[in-house]
Amino acid sequence: MSRLVQKLIRLFIGLFLYAVGIVLTINANLGLSPWDVFHQGCTYLIGITMGQATIAVGVVIVIANVVLGERLGWGTLFNMIFIGVFMDLIMLNHLIPIVNEVFSGVLMIFLGLVIIGIASYFYIGAGLGSGPRDGLMIALTKKTHKSVRFIRNSIEISALFIGYLLGGYVGVGTLIMSIALGYIMQFMFKLFKFDINSVEHRFIDEDVRILFEKHGGI
Repeated sequence: MSRLVQKLIRLFIGLFLYAVGIVLTINANLGLSPWDVFHQGCTYLIGITMGQATIAVGVVIVIANVVLGERLGWGTLFNMIFIGVFMDLIMLNHLIPIVNEVFSGVLMIFLGLVIIGIASYFYIGAGLGSGPRDGLMIALTKKTHKSVRFIRNSIEISALFIGYLLGGYVGVGTLIMSIALGYIMQFMFKLFKFDINSVEHRFIDEDVRILFEKHGGI
């Protein structure tokens, strides 16, 4: 039980840090990240908040991950819900300032990307399942045997293109994030000596099976 609590603490630290990193890149005011360009496009279409759009898109990607053979963990569901919740909490309460100067904006972008890389290490390493977007990265990395950098950048650029067509805000910061996130994430994984393929996740279907076995259901 104590090990599970430790995993949950690590997971939620990662989810909160991820939300902080995302809001930093948004409030840098130099253009949204590729996924947030897509999320903003969704807000225009549906009339919801950025956090709610993050959750809705996460649901769709989770379905795609299942099709690709990626199993779901409790962390996957928590990621899908709580990053969006934390984003709205931070943004609606103005906990991170919006800057209007290019140099400060660039610094905020890189700080946000580094925090996202650290956050990914925390929550993926908790072993409770990856989030929807990182689950897609992991699934494609395993299937194609390409580098994290290549897969991540490919996903980001695809999200950017679709988001732009939906009317999302694109700027110089968008270009920086499209190129830099994959490199920064791979660097942070190497810094922490973290191999995503070595993580043994605890999946929902296993917990359900154990529950049934304990109660004589199987």
